[in-house]
Amino acid sequence: MAWTGLSIGLDALSYGMVLFIISIGLSIMMGLMRVVNLAHGAFAMIGGYLASFALKNAGVGYPLAIVLAVLGTIAIAFPLEFLLYRRIYRKSDELTQILLTIGIAFVIIGVANYILGPTTKSIPLPPLLSGPVDLGFRMIPAHRIFVTICGVCTAGLLWLLIDRTEFGIRLRAAVDNGDMAESLGIKTQILFSATFALAVGLAAFGGVVGAELLPVEPFYALRYMVTFLVVVSVGGAGSIPGAVAASILLGLADTTGKYLAPEYGEFFFYLAVILVVFLFPNGLLGRRH
Repeated sequence: MAWTGLSIGLDALSYGMVLFIISIGLSIMMGLMRVVNLAHGAFAMIGGYLASFALKNAGVGYPLAIVLAVLGTIAIAFPLEFLLYRRIYRKSDELTQILLTIGIAFVIIGVANYILGPTTKSIPLPPLLSGPVDLGFRMIPAHRIFVTICGVCTAGLLWLLIDRTEFGIRLRAAVDNGDMAESLGIKTQILFSATFALAVGLAAFGGVVGAELLPVEPFYALRYMVTFLVVVSVGGAGSIPGAVAASILLGLADTTGKYLAPEYGEFFFYLAVILVVFLFPNGLLGRRH
């Protein structure tokens, strides 16, 4: 029984870290920039598509494919940021943001399927990550250990960037009182653009490293849209520790349910969501606004 619990915990942790890596960019957009970006999953999908193309058609290695996917996704997203997203920073209500960004998501899905075809895109793993690792009580795919390490490193680096650097201080000031920040010489538009690039890059990174658990397929952006929003809501928008806690908790609920009662599907995942939102209306570590 103890080994079963450890197995569930390991699988839940790796799944939770995938949710965290992808969702934290959305949490930053919603919590720090006050933008409800429903196209976030579409950028994760683009990252997965680019990595798949780089690995299978361009013949590059896995690490370089990740870098190209992140940079390529940011490059694709920046015209959208310049033409559309800038119009909703600090200047629009949530309904306008939702309508605009879900429209962007549908456009990206349509263009991606037209150019790359309506098929699931596999992302081949290097030999180092494709084999199993013997933990004594069970074999676990090396890729899941890699994903967990990526999640922990991402959380630590983001915490340092947002909470311990001048960039984070300026960003929070720009969001809380943009006019005052600009009067003090803070270039708020540059800050918002940089934060948008960070969020998009994180989405692309998560889309690539998490493809084994969340396959990159034609309707990825819509299939997982609610999942990513749920992680942000449960953890508290803008909270990095909250996103980590929410991802692990929901990963545990989902994995445990599928281990013990697979016929119930995602019932336990959403049951956990309902309970947390009922007990913590602002999320596990969210703040009242």
